Amino acid sequence: MITLIVPCYNEQESLPIFYQEVTAVVQRMESEYELLFVDDGSKDQTLMILRELAAQDSHVKYFSFSRNFGKEAAMYAGFCNVSGDYIAVMDADMQDPPSLLPQMMKILESGEYDSVATRRADRTGEPPIRSWFAKRFYHMINKISDADIVDGARDFRLMRREMVDTIVSMGEYNRFSKGIFGWIGFRTYWLPYENIERAAGQTKWNFWMLFKYAIDGIINFSQAPLSIASWFGIAMTLLSFFFLFVIVIRRAVFGDPVAGWASTVCVIVFIGGIQLFCLGIMGQYIAKTYLETKNRPHFIISETNGEDVKKVK
Repeated sequence: MITLIVPCYNEQESLPIFYQEVTAVVQRMESEYELLFVDDGSKDQTLMILRELAAQDSHVKYFSFSRNFGKEAAMYAGFCNVSGDYIAVMDADMQDPPSLLPQMMKILESGEYDSVATRRADRTGEPPIRSWFAKRFYHMINKISDADIVDGARDFRLMRREMVDTIVSMGEYNRFSKGIFGWIGFRTYWLPYENIERAAGQTKWNFWMLFKYAIDGIINFSQAPLSIASWFGIAMTLLSFFFLFVIVIRRAVFGDPVAGWASTVCVIVFIGGIQLFCLGIMGQYIAKTYLETKNRPHFIISETNGEDVKKVK
């Protein structure tokens, strides 16, 4: 049995297109299947469309969150409530082509791999500056963390149930699924494909949201920023001792009082900026720890057509 987890946030335009396409594909695969849609607190007609689809198709199961908890929470809710032997995650905007599912299943059934993950072979249609920052992010996070993330990796992947159970066991509140997929290991086959534009609607990810998501990924899977803050502190301490030595020598030998308030202010502002920067880094880690210790649920399901559903986790 195949379970397809589909996070949705304001996808009223693309949902009918996606449903028609993915249903045609999985029916040709001649396997039992369920379509698990997770409505992440949409403000349009997404929930109404899901109700209609569930009423006409017994393969459709949907969850609706009490508010917008984010895509990470939507994927986690799906992982916690799957019943299939093979589980796929894919977006409803058709940028994750359902036509790849038969090929992905064939690779998994060979027994050599535990998951088949997709990656974009190019970034056609994406703003150049966004592409540049994305490539730098993948390069950086692979250098400073244990998370193996391939450049252009998508959340779209097909996994065996054992891998999904391992993902669910990692119940951390601050989730970065791309990092989790790589950190837990398992044998993964990377399937490249050409970038595809959205079928309808507008992207929910702007540059600032992607930047914050990248920062979350780095903090969740690396202690390198803390090390950078420590090295900044050591370097500034050594530099201050050096300048203190220079000032003492100039005063003792030349009697030069080292006049100049402007240079003094610049040094104070510079050192103060470094201190605030390092405190900000530590603050990010403390904030993440604070959220983890609260032990709040990752999601709250307010409506579903499924039975035995974990509505809070």
